[in-house]
Amino acid sequence: MAARNPGTELDLAWVDAVRINKPAVFKRAAELRTRRAVKKNYQVAWLLKAATCIDLTTLSGDDTFTNVQRLCFKAKNPIRRDLLEAVKMEHRQLTVGAVCVYMSRVPDAVKILKQAGASRIPVASVATGFPAGQTPFKIRLAEIKQAVEDGAMEIDVVINRAYALAGNWKGVYDEVRAFREACGEAHLKTILATGELGSLVNVYKASIVAMMAGSDFIKTSTGKEGVNAILPVGLVMVRAIREYYQKTGYKVGFKPAGGIRTAKDSCSWLALMKEELGNEWLTPALFRIGASSLLGDIERQIYHNVTGRYAAANELAMA
Repeated sequence: MAARNPGTELDLAWVDAVRINKPAVFKRAAELRTRRAVKKNYQVAWLLKAATCIDLTTLSGDDTFTNVQRLCFKAKNPIRRDLLEAVKMEHRQLTVGAVCVYMSRVPDAVKILKQAGASRIPVASVATGFPAGQTPFKIRLAEIKQAVEDGAMEIDVVINRAYALAGNWKGVYDEVRAFREACGEAHLKTILATGELGSLVNVYKASIVAMMAGSDFIKTSTGKEGVNAILPVGLVMVRAIREYYQKTGYKVGFKPAGGIRTAKDSCSWLALMKEELGNEWLTPALFRIGASSLLGDIERQIYHNVTGRYAAANELAMA
């Protein structure tokens, strides 16, 4: 496994030098969706890879022990065994990348995964006033510490968008740095809320600053914004990851989240990672997809490949 990103000193000259060619970004993103397609058995392989990189998520006001339990058992068995047998993958013990829940549900998820013999699946918790990040700083830090104490191995935090929009990159850096320290051994995934940053330039700057502050992952969205994960924004963020790696030697992960619902969408994001960052990033250690309904469509497409027809609603367990 790659060494964790320790962060660097804040380099405002680097941040100020950021420029974005917007037409080129949108052209390149369109190519990924329209010209990068995989079919038949190759598609099944890509979809199984996508399933292993999913942060299977429930972030609803009506979350209960029961639906967290269902989520955890689906995380352990994301694809029906008979389908895995049909494509000769039953021996791989595939699971999703993580289970992502609200902080109050972390103890439930940890307990259920342990009972299911799936403790190796990490529990991720949102924190720091998710999704708006508008709670007092001390409370945001306390949320991280509580989630880690309860067993969360990954913490998804949100940046202060007011700081980013005002160009206060030192403020963003200082807060994320404090979040990293509060995480301890837990991995820090920093949500930029790109739909609220106003421009692709701000997206790139926020990506660089979050990595300088020690983020292990940078993430597009909370899933609650008007615009969530879109390929042009993803392209800008992975280019920032590539530049950071070239300058520092540290690999930072990437997590698109929000609005990724179809198997076809997941293949586009995999293509982005493969072409921009390479196969080294195509592992759960460096790539996650935040989703709640995506796994259902992935399983549905694999079912179609195996049987030649689409499954009825009662033939696939709910994701």
